[in-house]
Amino acid sequence: MARKEKKEGGRSAYDAALSYLTPKARTVREVELKLDEGNYSEGEIMQTIERLTDAGLLDDEKYAAAFVESRLASKPVSRFRLTEQLRGHFVPDEIIVSVLGSVPEDTELENARSIAEKFARQFSGMEDGEEKRRRIYSRLRTRGFSHETIMKAMNDPEE
Repeated sequence: MARKEKKEGGRSAYDAALSYLTPKARTVREVELKLDEGNYSEGEIMQTIERLTDAGLLDDEKYAAAFVESRLASKPVSRFRLTEQLRGHFVPDEIIVSVLGSVPEDTELENARSIAEKFARQFSGMEDGEEKRRRIYSRLRTRGFSHETIMKAMNDPEE
């Protein structure tokens, strides 16, 4: 068996990757970048990624699915914003499309309505009118919702 080169405090790339994965799940690219920072060889990085993938410890699709589920449960956002966030974690576009494709279509509108209701309550001290609607619209845009979705959410008879 070939001798494993040790870097970063005498740890092998595999040990360094496991330490990086312990606090939270990571994507393949995030682990590659972390190991690259530790000056591990390209071969050792590739072997480590393969070993972690084979062990089921590194899976971009599972990561993306868990990420989306968590985000939608904790802080409703748009598909657009989820796409940006997943890209920020270096999730490949084909996985993003696949994972977001499994999210029900009505979830986007439900999330926009939920946020609109939250901000309507927050701005309850304001007179109903254009300024209140403008502020709610602005908050929804910052969460990445489209104009069409915002208008549906804000014109909802329940609102």
